[in-house]
Amino acid sequence: MMVRKRKPTHPGIILEEHYIKPLKITKSFLADSVGISRNTLYKILKKESRITAEVAIRLAKALRTTPELWLNLQQQYDVWEAEHNKEIHSENIRPIVPLAAISYR
Repeated sequence: MMVRKRKPTHPGIILEEHYIKPLKITKSFLADSVGISRNTLYKILKKESRITAEVAIRLAKALRTTPELWLNLQQQYDVWEAEHNKEIHSENIRPIVPLAAISYR
């Protein structure tokens, strides 16, 4: 497994830097337009919450993007976080080898 060194940007940061600021819209306006609570949007922007499939669809429709854009950004961020989780790198995890690859003596 190849571990990436650079942490991907959280989709909330991309949402704010590439959409909210350039479009000169308020966070409240975006939340209302997308049909999510302001609290949900604020949590996404603060990296306290994930972009779910439902939110990705809503953002895609409102911002004329694709749900996959938002889900891929979230997935890249989540995978990086998991790769850097010390519990996942414990010695308790062993690779599974197919029986055909085991040589008998």
